[in-house]
Amino acid sequence: MEIHVFKTNIINDLHIKNVRPALNGHPFIKEWNVDLHDCDKVLRVTGENISASEIETIVSTAGYLCEELK
Repeated sequence: MEIHVFKTNIINDLHIKNVRPALNGHPFIKEWNVDLHDCDKVLRVTGENISASEIETIVSTAGYLCEELK
């Protein structure tokens, strides 16, 4: 399992609801969450065989900023 961590502009439950179908529907994403209390609104994604750039694309397509934290 790999864990990817991203800075986002997902700031509330409605935003989470908007990205949920794409993240839940991806076969290689096992678990994900957004920390709305963190200043970077951190998205953590656990999965296998999925790249950070692929996750960034998924979230960006839903209309949100997503930038990997290193």
